[in-house]
Amino acid sequence: MADVRDILDLERPPTPELTKESLLARNKKIYEKKLAVKRPEGMHREVFALLYNDNKDAPPLLPTDTGTGYKSNKARLGMKKVRRWEWAPFTNPARTDGAVFHHWKRASDEPKEYPFAKFNKQLDIPSYTMTDYNTHLKTNLTKWTKPQTDHLFDLAKRFDVRFIIMADRWDRANYGSKTVEDLKERYYEVIGILNKVRGTPEKKIFTFDGEHERRRKEQLKKLFDRTPKQIEEEQMLLNELKKIEARKKERERKTQDLQKLISQADQQQAEQQQHQQSGSHKKSDKKLKKKIQQQPRPSKVDSVVSAVESAGIKFTDLRGTGVSLRSQKMKLPANVGQKKAKALEQALQEFKVDPNPPPIEEICVAFNELRSDMVLLCELRTALATCNFELESLKHQYEALCPGKTLNIPAALVVVPQTTEELQGGPAGGMADGGDLGVAGLI
Repeated sequence: MADVRDILDLERPPTPELTKESLLARNKKIYEKKLAVKRPEGMHREVFALLYNDNKDAPPLLPTDTGTGYKSNKARLGMKKVRRWEWAPFTNPARTDGAVFHHWKRASDEPKEYPFAKFNKQLDIPSYTMTDYNTHLKTNLTKWTKPQTDHLFDLAKRFDVRFIIMADRWDRANYGSKTVEDLKERYYEVIGILNKVRGTPEKKIFTFDGEHERRRKEQLKKLFDRTPKQIEEEQMLLNELKKIEARKKERERKTQDLQKLISQADQQQAEQQQHQQSGSHKKSDKKLKKKIQQQPRPSKVDSVVSAVESAGIKFTDLRGTGVSLRSQKMKLPANVGQKKAKALEQALQEFKVDPNPPPIEEICVAFNELRSDMVLLCELRTALATCNFELESLKHQYEALCPGKTLNIPAALVVVPQTTEELQGGPAGGMADGGDLGVAGLI
């Protein structure tokens, strides 16, 4: 533009003089214009002011703390001397190779035993001599020989009786193939024999059933190797079994309801007959006395005898699927009443019998039979007391009908049995029948 103006001989506008101050002022205005950031629309002024500091710098990406605070902390340097540390050697008592190690420790500390040596626990693996082996430990040569037994105990000392590792390190080339169960069975057999021979009762003797362990692992393997089809079939069978048991319980419930209805009908019929008999008895007192003299009146003895015959506890067998505890066999059935259970508990205390014995197979059977006999004993005691009471009442009736005469009751009828054998098959075994016959004969 300046050249065109010169050619056309036109006047040029006066231009300011370029100085250093003018250039700096110009650059400052441009820089301030670039730093000016416009507040977004809709944002409050206070919120927008929190995004920038006084210098209009961008907010930091990470939290920083560059301020010195009100008062700067001073280093606290004491006048005491620093404790001296030294690079000292030490040994581990758990090692037998005499290795020497080094660590830092204070020079003022007294030398102590290496603290981690106490975690080195060694098992007491017994040893045996040739005489002990030939006398007590020698078995069939086809199973275990002395070199095999020596190798077993050597592995036990090396690997702290970790049988899985021992079976892995077993020398099959020289000593044949042995399983984990074989190693356990032989090891615990030798340990038990040595404890018995040397008389160390404080050490517990373990018995290991290798055959049972093999069967257990075989069953687990069969259970693990089941196919999805077999699992589905087993689940289907379990569901069918639950349905069958539910139908069985429903049939039993209906049978019980029917029995209740029948018993109620019989009871009502008996009450009607008794009412009719009582009406006829009121009309003729003489016939009543004759009937009393000729026929025995209905007594409680017959009901007591029938109750004794049905006494005892019938324990049901556990036929449920899955795993069950053997102690459930000793659980009282649901049909045992609270009164009978209380009498059974008192009988156990009377004979000083443990109410919760260990549930071994033989103990379960014997304990159930014992409790059934105890219930029978309680029923027989009740029957005996009822018979004695019935005899006394009949005696009083006889004396009332025949004044001046006394009734002598045989002593055998009032003998109280002391044991279950006497109740079942002893001299007083026929007490109920004999008592009833005796009463009938006396009348």
